[in-house]
Amino acid sequence: MSSNPNVGRSGIVLESRASYDQSDSGQNRWIEVLVDCPEAEAQKRLYTYRLPAQLQVQPGDILSVPFGAQVLGAIAIRICDAPPPDLNPAKIRDVEDVVSAGFFPPTYWQLLNQVAEYYYTQLIQVIRVALPPGLLGRSQRRIRLAPGEGERGGQAGQAGSANYLSPSACQILELLQAQPSGDYSFVYLQRQVRGAYRAIRELLRVKLVESYLEPPRTQRPKLQKAVTLVADVFPLDLTQRQREILEVLRRRGGDLLLTELLQICNASSSTIKTLEQKGCVVIQEREMLRTSAEPILAGDQPKALTPAQSEALEAIASLSSFARVLLHGVTGSGKTEVYLQAIAPILERGQSALVLVPEIGLTPQLTDRFRARFGNKVCVYHSALSDGERYDTWRQMLAGAAQVVIGTRSAIFAPLPRLGLIVLDEEHDSSFKQDQPAPTYHARTVATWRAELENCPLVLGSATPSLETWVNITSQELTSSTENSLTHYLSLPERIQSRPLPPVEVVDMRQELQQGNRSIFSRSLQEGLQQLQDEGKQGILFIHRRGHSTFVSCRSCGYVIECPHCDVSLAYHHTHEEAAELLRCHYCNFVRSHPQSCPECGSPYLKFFGSGTQRVAQELAQQFPQLRYIRFDSDTTRTKGAHRTLLTRFTNGEADLLIGTQMLTKGLDISQVTLVGVVAADGLLHLPDYRASERAFQTLTQVAGRAGRGNDPGQVIIQTYTPEHAVIQAVRRHQYQSFIETELEQREALNYPPYGRLILLRLSSTDAAEVQETAEMLAAGLASNTLQGDSSSDAHPTSPMYEILGPAPASILRVANRYRWQIMLKFAPDSLPELPDFNELRLLCPSSVSLTIDVDPLNLM
Repeated sequence: MSSNPNVGRSGIVLESRASYDQSDSGQNRWIEVLVDCPEAEAQKRLYTYRLPAQLQVQPGDILSVPFGAQVLGAIAIRICDAPPPDLNPAKIRDVEDVVSAGFFPPTYWQLLNQVAEYYYTQLIQVIRVALPPGLLGRSQRRIRLAPGEGERGGQAGQAGSANYLSPSACQILELLQAQPSGDYSFVYLQRQVRGAYRAIRELLRVKLVESYLEPPRTQRPKLQKAVTLVADVFPLDLTQRQREILEVLRRRGGDLLLTELLQICNASSSTIKTLEQKGCVVIQEREMLRTSAEPILAGDQPKALTPAQSEALEAIASLSSFARVLLHGVTGSGKTEVYLQAIAPILERGQSALVLVPEIGLTPQLTDRFRARFGNKVCVYHSALSDGERYDTWRQMLAGAAQVVIGTRSAIFAPLPRLGLIVLDEEHDSSFKQDQPAPTYHARTVATWRAELENCPLVLGSATPSLETWVNITSQELTSSTENSLTHYLSLPERIQSRPLPPVEVVDMRQELQQGNRSIFSRSLQEGLQQLQDEGKQGILFIHRRGHSTFVSCRSCGYVIECPHCDVSLAYHHTHEEAAELLRCHYCNFVRSHPQSCPECGSPYLKFFGSGTQRVAQELAQQFPQLRYIRFDSDTTRTKGAHRTLLTRFTNGEADLLIGTQMLTKGLDISQVTLVGVVAADGLLHLPDYRASERAFQTLTQVAGRAGRGNDPGQVIIQTYTPEHAVIQAVRRHQYQSFIETELEQREALNYPPYGRLILLRLSSTDAAEVQETAEMLAAGLASNTLQGDSSSDAHPTSPMYEILGPAPASILRVANRYRWQIMLKFAPDSLPELPDFNELRLLCPSSVSLTIDVDPLNLM
């Protein structure tokens, strides 16, 4: 990056606000802005606008500006005394409005530039991720049927138009006529119809459709009218009813929302308006924050710490500047209590703390515990909030009050001033990495940069640290002096109150089958469930897939029912007996009804293969009808507040079993759980991904750690067809150290992370041939720029800058009717090569081919 901390790769500088605190002298002023525009070339340059005299604008403000026929969001970059000399002042347009003032402090702007540069993303895309939804608005072009065309729709209209229109134009016309409103966005039609641009021009020319501009939809503060008592002595001409209303207002502190006052007094708004005219009250609009209404539990006091916890807390508290801390604690060792006690003095100093969790499902339990300790100083920020709640929570952060923000990966961009501590809980989790859309950032990486810019400590907590964190922390810990070390390794090797880790029993399902047990539950798990029912305890069943069955196949001809838009089978979903039987695609969400017979041969003999959460729940209900269960997966937690509702019901004892997917493995702390069963561990082990073993070990260790966290001992039963697998054996013995030593040897031999570095180029298009040709062209271009060693030289041959793997089709070639190809660039350890010009690669791609650059990818599927 540039030596100037405010300069990104585009050379854009955010001028200091202090430079422009002077008043407007009445002269024309101009401002250069970065426009939120979809065209890549427009995103790289600054545009000049005139500042109207009534607008007070500072660099860093978010503006609304005209751009062609659109009105777009823009970031104020630099105020100028004169426009560029090659630009005619008469053609310069005015800034429309200030959407939000003073958003970007210098360190925050530097962070966004750093993200844009490292992840090869346009700066405006990073800004859009950082801002709450709706703050930067973009108007969009829409196409609708011309007046009268909707009434003439249907078969007659289609038949008449087909005589002189191109096939693409007919297809667009059919789409519009099938839509009740007869209206679609231009972008949507381009995705659905090849050659849509020419087809729409054709329809516009014959006046069958019309084009119009929909203005941007931006979030605004929520305003409500409030009534304030202003008269100490009531006028004599008031009616008895008016006096009663004023007396109610006085008893309520002299200030109430208008709706609340009308409801209490059963009065009309005209009565209150009359009181305002007589000078007794003032009615004015007041902003109401749309924050998530979550309960605050009874006050929670700091708990006594174990010696290991005390040592960890003391080490964190001693840090007053940037440092990375790995808090490696076994499941149930009390990492959250260390976080809480480390944050308390930070709030007392008037600073804020940021706590990141991998899943939305973790936030209710963690938020409740933090709010019980810190009250209303805690707020949440994640995608499950409404747009209005996210907008108001984001603006509340800007106020500068000391607070704790708990959120998922996007919360790393929360605009908290005076940041004193950043915590990543379950730092190993892959949910911290964004695969799409760009930027493909990892919250752990961005958190490191932000902690360094804010000069505050970063705490990475996990029972199963990622190999990247383990190597980065422990290697630097060994080579740095204690006084000047920027990395610290802290261990919590035992559970609180010296509770033992639960014993792990591994069941060989091959032997179960040989001995006549055809149930999805082994005999050991059946005994555990029966004991659970007899003793009134609680348990967790983990299944790595949701739905009922992985796929549906015809037993007569072998046909597998697949998604029409993706190269994957449809999963069978059946929630309860009266519900419709559905087949759903877990990639594009396509849904169809379950057929009564095979679509290929007509046979009625269709068989379900594989087990998901729904099938496990059905099997459980048949074998153990007295056991009450709650399903906890993405199907049952779609609605707002569902995570909290389901977990609260389980914690309150309304169910004996929690059946779910990966969400169960992360951070759940329920003391009544004594049994954890893993129904099919093999689905985690055999994936075409070099990280498969690491992920499987982390997942199984984490879910096993949910058992025995209370006073009663726990029990873990893992069912597998490969009990000899190294991952299974490491989980059975709780041996993190031996597992990572073996795994790191393999990674180092192959130059895979954390030793090497990867960049994945993902290409997709609706045209299978075009995306393949583009992938091959890019790979050839990359290879031509690779340094080739001279094998004839006496010296060691020069190593290539990077190794090119591919191009190759993605493991699932087609998703949502888009064909996908990949190119992997692999860099040797400790190399700092000159990377290819990825902007040039983008320009080489046809407009119909999308290119995504995934730096440090976690998902290779």
